[in-house]
Amino acid sequence: MTVSDPATAPQSAATAAPRPGPGGIAAAPLPPGLFHDGAVLTVEHLVVEFPAPRGRRVHAVSDVSFDVRDGETLGLVGESGCGKSTTGRAIIRVDRPTSGRVVFDGTELTALGPEALRRARTRIQLIFQDPISSLNPRRRVRDIVAEPLAIWQRGTPAEREQRVRDAITAVGLDYDAAADRRPHEFSGGQCQRISIARALMLDPKVVICDEPVSALDVSVQAQILNLLEDMKARYGLTLLFIAHDLAVVRNISDRVAVMYLGRLCELGPSDDVYARPAHPYTVALLASIPEPDPAAARNVTPIAGDIPSPIDPPSGCRFRTRCPFAQQRCTDEVPPLTAIGPERFVACHFPLATSGPRSSAGSAGSSPEPAPPIQVDTPPTAP
Repeated sequence: MTVSDPATAPQSAATAAPRPGPGGIAAAPLPPGLFHDGAVLTVEHLVVEFPAPRGRRVHAVSDVSFDVRDGETLGLVGESGCGKSTTGRAIIRVDRPTSGRVVFDGTELTALGPEALRRARTRIQLIFQDPISSLNPRRRVRDIVAEPLAIWQRGTPAEREQRVRDAITAVGLDYDAAADRRPHEFSGGQCQRISIARALMLDPKVVICDEPVSALDVSVQAQILNLLEDMKARYGLTLLFIAHDLAVVRNISDRVAVMYLGRLCELGPSDDVYARPAHPYTVALLASIPEPDPAAARNVTPIAGDIPSPIDPPSGCRFRTRCPFAQQRCTDEVPPLTAIGPERFVACHFPLATSGPRSSAGSAGSSPEPAPPIQVDTPPTAP
């Protein structure tokens, strides 16, 4: 694993010269203002690749950078297979990063040895997508929730039992009725409550929620989202909330980061991104949110084409093969993450949120007259 210089501060890195990435390719320079002083979690130029047959590579996460401020909820959204769950798992090195840096509470996780990483993970916990399979079916609920305390030898047996009782009660379960039962005796929503209680036992500072409601009924989703908000306020948590449902993310997130095929497309305050999306892919995601009123007028243009393979992603902008605004520049150049307003960043050569006609909009505010549009249904072969 390639690890950057741990002495380099994340804030200064935002304006530093590009550093070599995998295969000697320079990582894109980061825009000023992307990172914040005092951020509790900073992800910088994160790359995760997996081996594939015949010497190929799966480009799961490619040069992703963002931070999470103390006490906020950052929503990480995108369709299935875009790399958002891999990003969350790579942050705590469940999946090993190929390159990049992850700094948590002043400690670079990507530079830690096994024992130091194990201890650091007590302060950054993960709630898994499938609540039932993440719980040991042979153990009782009281033992599942108490396991982190037992492993780290925290408190006396009586103190542990009281903490388990408090945690199970806090997530809305009756301790006396639930403590001696096993996971298969609970519904999916109840199992997710047990998973949340377990994640809180070591007093974490950051909780990574990996699609915690995607496997649940809609009515149960609302209960779990309200529970997460309550736990965040009660325990002073910082959340990285991963999901593919933008309607869910909007209700819980302070900021939203949108991913497509391993790359970050857009980042900004939740309300601003939903009201004024700057990337064509974000527009398409928002248009896919179901409208509960059947009489409401909708002007939805479907995205053309299929999702490219992460083994052989398109050159330049990875969304260009499906983008109705794709031009030759989108084939030739990878769009860097660029500031388009306060707290707003987009990786697009022709962002929608800039002023003026699209033909004159560019990542730097203006550009020469663009080349003729590429036919989206028959994209050019990657160089």
